[in-house]
Amino acid sequence: MAAPVNIIVGSHVWVEDSVLAWIDGEVFKINGEEVHVQATNGKTIVTDISKVFPKDTEAPPGGVDDMTKLSYLHEPGVLHNLATRYELNEIYTYTGNILIAINPFQRLPHLYDTHMMEQYKGAQFGELSPHVFAVADVAYRAMINEGKSNSILVSGESGAGKTETTKMLMRYLAYLGGRSGVEGRTVEQQVLESNPVLEAFGNAKTVRNNNSSRFGKFVEIQFDKNGRISGAAVRTYLLERSRVCQVSNPERNYHCFYLLCAAPPEVREKYKLDHPKTFHYLNQSDCYKLDGVDDTEEYLATRRAMDVVGISEEEQVCISVKFQEIVFLPLYSKFFMRNNSFQEGIFRVVAAILHLGNIEFAKGEEVDSSVLKDEKSRFHLNMTAELLRCDAKSLEDALIKRVMVTPEEVITRTLDPGSAAGSRDALAKTVYSRLFDWLVDKINSSIGQDPNSKSLIGVLDIYGFESFKFNSFEQFCINFTNEKLQQHFNQHVFKMEQEEYTKEEINWSYIEFVDNQDVLDLIEKKPGGIIALLDEACMFPKSTHETFAQKLYQTFKNNKRFIKPKLSRTSFTISHYAGEVTYLAELFLDKNKDYVVAEHQVLLTASKCPFVAGLFPPLPEESSKSSKFSSIGSRFKLQLQSLMETLNSTEPHYIRCVKPNNVLKPAIFENANTIQQLRCGGVLEAIRISCAGYPTRRTFYEFLHRFGVLAPEVLEGNYDEKVACQKILDKMGLKGYQIGKTKVFLRAGQMAELDARRAEVLGNAARTIQRQIRTYIARKEFIEMRKAAIVLQSHWRGILACQLYAQLRREAAAMKIQKNFRKYTARKSYVTVQLSAITLQTGLRAMVARNEFRLRKQTKAAIIIEAYLRRHLAYSYYKSLKKAALVSQCGWRQRVARRELRKLKMAARETGALKEAKDKLEKRVEELTWRLQFEKQLRTNLEEEKAQEIVKLQDALHAMQLQVEEANSRVLKEREAARKAIEEAPPVIKETPVMIQDTEKIESLTAEVASLKALLLSERQAAEEGRKASADAEIRNVELVKKLEDAERKVDHLQESVQRLEEKLSNSESENQVLRQQALTISPTGKSLSARSKTMIIQRTPENGNIQNGEMKDMTVASHAREPESEEKPQKSLNEKQQENQDLLIKCVSQNLGFSGSKPVAACVIYKCLLHWRSFEVERTTVFDRIIQTIASAIEVQDNNDVLAYWLSNTSTLLLLLQHTLKASGAASLTPQRRRTTSASLFGRMSQGLRSSPQSAGLSFLNGRGLSRLDDLRQVEAKYPALLFKQQLTAFLEKIYGMMRDNLKKEISPLLGLCIQAPRTSRASLVKGRSQANAVAQQALIAHWQSIVKSLNSYLKIMKANYVPPFLVRKVFTQIFSFINVQLFNSLLLRRECCSFSNGEYVKAGLAELEQWCYESSEEYAGSAWDELKHIRQAVGFLVIHQKPKKTLNEITKELCPVSALTPLSYTKSLLDLYFSHFYLLYYFYIIYFLTQVLSIQQLYRISTMYWDDKYGTHSVSSEVISSMRVLMTEDSNNAVSSSFLLDDDSSIPFTVDDISKSLQQVDIAEVEPPALIRENSGFGFLLPRSE
Repeated sequence: MAAPVNIIVGSHVWVEDSVLAWIDGEVFKINGEEVHVQATNGKTIVTDISKVFPKDTEAPPGGVDDMTKLSYLHEPGVLHNLATRYELNEIYTYTGNILIAINPFQRLPHLYDTHMMEQYKGAQFGELSPHVFAVADVAYRAMINEGKSNSILVSGESGAGKTETTKMLMRYLAYLGGRSGVEGRTVEQQVLESNPVLEAFGNAKTVRNNNSSRFGKFVEIQFDKNGRISGAAVRTYLLERSRVCQVSNPERNYHCFYLLCAAPPEVREKYKLDHPKTFHYLNQSDCYKLDGVDDTEEYLATRRAMDVVGISEEEQVCISVKFQEIVFLPLYSKFFMRNNSFQEGIFRVVAAILHLGNIEFAKGEEVDSSVLKDEKSRFHLNMTAELLRCDAKSLEDALIKRVMVTPEEVITRTLDPGSAAGSRDALAKTVYSRLFDWLVDKINSSIGQDPNSKSLIGVLDIYGFESFKFNSFEQFCINFTNEKLQQHFNQHVFKMEQEEYTKEEINWSYIEFVDNQDVLDLIEKKPGGIIALLDEACMFPKSTHETFAQKLYQTFKNNKRFIKPKLSRTSFTISHYAGEVTYLAELFLDKNKDYVVAEHQVLLTASKCPFVAGLFPPLPEESSKSSKFSSIGSRFKLQLQSLMETLNSTEPHYIRCVKPNNVLKPAIFENANTIQQLRCGGVLEAIRISCAGYPTRRTFYEFLHRFGVLAPEVLEGNYDEKVACQKILDKMGLKGYQIGKTKVFLRAGQMAELDARRAEVLGNAARTIQRQIRTYIARKEFIEMRKAAIVLQSHWRGILACQLYAQLRREAAAMKIQKNFRKYTARKSYVTVQLSAITLQTGLRAMVARNEFRLRKQTKAAIIIEAYLRRHLAYSYYKSLKKAALVSQCGWRQRVARRELRKLKMAARETGALKEAKDKLEKRVEELTWRLQFEKQLRTNLEEEKAQEIVKLQDALHAMQLQVEEANSRVLKEREAARKAIEEAPPVIKETPVMIQDTEKIESLTAEVASLKALLLSERQAAEEGRKASADAEIRNVELVKKLEDAERKVDHLQESVQRLEEKLSNSESENQVLRQQALTISPTGKSLSARSKTMIIQRTPENGNIQNGEMKDMTVASHAREPESEEKPQKSLNEKQQENQDLLIKCVSQNLGFSGSKPVAACVIYKCLLHWRSFEVERTTVFDRIIQTIASAIEVQDNNDVLAYWLSNTSTLLLLLQHTLKASGAASLTPQRRRTTSASLFGRMSQGLRSSPQSAGLSFLNGRGLSRLDDLRQVEAKYPALLFKQQLTAFLEKIYGMMRDNLKKEISPLLGLCIQAPRTSRASLVKGRSQANAVAQQALIAHWQSIVKSLNSYLKIMKANYVPPFLVRKVFTQIFSFINVQLFNSLLLRRECCSFSNGEYVKAGLAELEQWCYESSEEYAGSAWDELKHIRQAVGFLVIHQKPKKTLNEITKELCPVSALTPLSYTKSLLDLYFSHFYLLYYFYIIYFLTQVLSIQQLYRISTMYWDDKYGTHSVSSEVISSMRVLMTEDSNNAVSSSFLLDDDSSIPFTVDDISKSLQQVDIAEVEPPALIRENSGFGFLLPRSE
């Protein structure tokens, strides 16, 4: 990270600062190696040029999301980028594949909701903004695709957010894996629920943090072969065991000791506990309580957390203990909890450790022996024995005696007080370590592990690098761990560098790799390492910390990583990767000792407490006979080696957590604190590795865009981008760079040199521009002065001209006054004579006109009276004649009917079996009689209506006549007035000129009279038209009378047919005998069916009647014609006939029947058949299921849009018909005949009376006017199968609609992806100076949008061809445009490279294509689809407006918004009217208006912070506006239900059946031609249309 040497005056640089770490300024003087810098805070700094680093003045104001994109990859550049992004609440930043997470110390829920997880699922790394989800997704995808386990290393100091980051990682992995845990808790929840327990027993207060983890935690999330979570486990490493016995001031021991001392009084009394200062293991430090923490509440919370993770107070189960060092047999590892609970056993052990620490020793009577110091020690010994449930004497012997086993004998020796204290501390550390391991094992058994899992993702949460004022053995072990992890990290970073270089195919073999292996050798090498020397010193009784320090000085005096302090004899300094750390060797030996004493093992194995005995299962025979020395350092090294083996077997991913301030508050970024954490986290070390190679990398387009000014001739030439970059670098004379396949790789300092050259070129260009501007200003001033002189001269000449003009004007005015006076006197005399002549002429003409009008009025009145009289006489005669005919007909028919009735009664007396038939015939005769009377009443009503219509026409004619009379009267009055005026006028005795004037007046009067005549003629024509209308009405009445007579004739024919049938029944006694025999053997239901089957076989043929001609043939002939046929073969049953008809219908509709006049034939045929067959009124039928199955089989091929559109049109039309026809059954007891409403036509009413023939009923209803419109459809009380069919049809309609919509989404989704990627992929070709290439690139960019428009046109064409209702078409495109809006808007907010000025112009052009499509498609089909793009339209509008930094928040949200009463349509019109003159201003106001109406403050804030101008280099809105937005966003986040700034796609069905019935037009199905397949079939004759 060496400073560049090309710093010149005027350069913007970074210099070191004692408070801010780094501060920016401008160089104003260079004196040799000294640089004078004017800092931005006003200070003047003088420093060496090697300590100055260049600043990138063209860096994006919001920073970069990947710091490898920085132009200058050095420490101040990294710090400034992180600070800038943190100010914008962008807490995540990449450094290559490393994620840096800065703790915001506030809730940011929109970053972690489910919608955000959906966005990152499956996304490429780096495609979206940096996020912890992206790292987890990469690890998961690598595990799935490559089958290799992955690990995520989360590091950082306490308070940096490691636990929260780990929680988010596990939450996202649980979202991908998707398995719930036991009792409804997910694996993530179970792991996190174990945190309070592990923190109570594994966390302690340190100098820097009140809740520092003193162990490493590796969470393994296990997956099965399908990528589903199958289990999890928590592995702990490197517990700081020495802290149990030694605590430095002002730190604390583990939290559990203080929690137990603050327990309720009954618990403390039970364990004989007091204040922490009374215990030796706790009073070595003066700190007993933590600020803001209540240890009593924490104690209760820990007990509750134990219940959650399965460590219950009342649980009585067996426990199995498995330690890392030894795996014991199940027989010896299971113990039963009978009287004590798990929690009681845990806290008994904790209390025993506290009492154990208070046991003190004094010298005994023998040499090198020891005894208990006093009664207080005896008390604590007894309490320890009581809590551990072991013998007190055995405990005392285990502490002060040792047993040595020799081949000859067993020797017991005593220990001196120092050794006894060491034995005591060893026992305390061993017990606590076993307790912690048991807790971890218990938690793992609660979570559940998968032993068959082959893949896992591990999340490592471990303490970070520590460097305090006083550092002891704990910091030494922690920093040793971080050195190991840093080596692993360096190797990974170097590997990533190598992969990048290999991918770009550049030469990287000579790049030096920065390694810290020498530090690791210094610490762990055998023999000769610090840990080995420490173990050696611990094994010698006479060793002290001074001898240990001297040994280190002698051994490592030539090691460059080992430094001996000048003022200390027991301290030593190690130069770590993060800096130098000085360690105090005073307590190294004591903290490192960890004896595994056989007496302790035997003592606790024999404990009467099952829990304690379970912690110490029996050892194998060979290892239980003697004590074995074990050091914490060696154990620490072995565990670290195990951890590194686990990490080396996985693919690593790194997350470095940073704590921005020590006060733990949001929006505070402390540079010094952050830079220290970056050093300790290895981020700067990774930067050094990058700087050793090629720290600056730019794509060809970015390089040419920035440094193309250095060689304009290269851009003008038609060179390839790679060649152009090569020529620019060669021209600048740079050496050592590399050019890859897509990028230019620059060595450290070369970017600054190119920027210096570029600044020089731009400076020269600026001076040239200034020179031209000054020339322009001077010439402008000269031209203004010359214009002023010319204006002055012209004004003076104007004054002289005005004076001359005033004189001439006075002379002309005098002449005009004289002329006008003479003119006035002559005009006055003429007007007087003219008025007299006009008055006389007017009176004469009015008198003549009135006389003529009076004569015509009298003549017309006489004619009208005569016409009315003749009409009345004719109508009276017609009514009397008609009444007599009706009476005669009724009397004759009554007489004939009575005669037939007498005959039937006589036949009934002779044949009793025909009594039922006779009753039916009587009822039928009575019904026919009633029908005949009803028809008479209808005729009467028809005549009354005709009379009323005639009266109305007469009234209208009379009103017209009145108007004519009024006009005539006005003419006569005017004539009379004119005549009177002529009589009263004086005689005319004037000269010839006056007569000429009178002639002109007469001509004008003549013209006026002509106009009045024309008006009169028009009134006469109107009257004539009224007469014609009356005549037409009379003609229509005559036609209606004829039709009525035809109806009467048809009634007569029907009555005659009934009579013939009755005669035939009475004369066919043989057939009656058969019917009587059948009546004795079958049920009434069978009779009705038999009778009905006979009537159903009557078909409409030319032989039995032709309704089109309005005549009925003799049905007797038809009956006789069918008699031989019935005698030759048996008649088919009704069920078989219906089954055949249904089969033919299903076969027909399974084909594409097409459309008849925009109406789907299939839907109309199905509806007519179902209505004719009365399928809606039956309780059980299979035709509905068969129709539904036909539709389902037709749409099985989901990608055939033609078929889907065809059936969408048919199902919507059929559903519309059913909606207007079916109604729920409200009176089930009524018969179908009573439930039907009266038909609209006479034949319909007759058919309802003749219920013996359902065929004729269908004919009358379908072929009359009954189905001409939806309003005329009869309502049918539907049964359950019909209602179910309607529901199924509705479901299929929604399904087909959803399939078509989803097909269109699938088709345009790749195109939208190309539209989103297009600015990045095609921007590289937009190099200045290549006009032809620019045109081709622009065409390629817009081609993706045109492809989307092409897809929309294709779908619209398909739906139009299949006559899909416009209502459904509008819904489809509305949801599609909403989908486009969501995809584009979310991509804009998630990808910073898309949130740029040029991309805004590109998307704006694409939206113009969509707007043009909406305009061309018309509102009938597009509807409000354009309004669905409001979010992306407004966001794009914000991207392309200029001068964003000058806008305030008030201007953006309120003041820049036009009048809100204007609608978007009026805005569009205004824009079109003023397009050329005020386009940019109006468009800006238009966008800001909608921006304040739609975009939320979170979305506006996101766009403002992510915006970058890649075209003009301008900045986003000001920092004050950003701060105001952040305040508003914080307030909204407390009230809003969801604070996510992303949009959701709505895939629901946006309509109901009622919406369809209200929006669709009426369907006229009367004239729909049936298909050829069923047209010739006699069973479907009712489908044939009737001609009027």
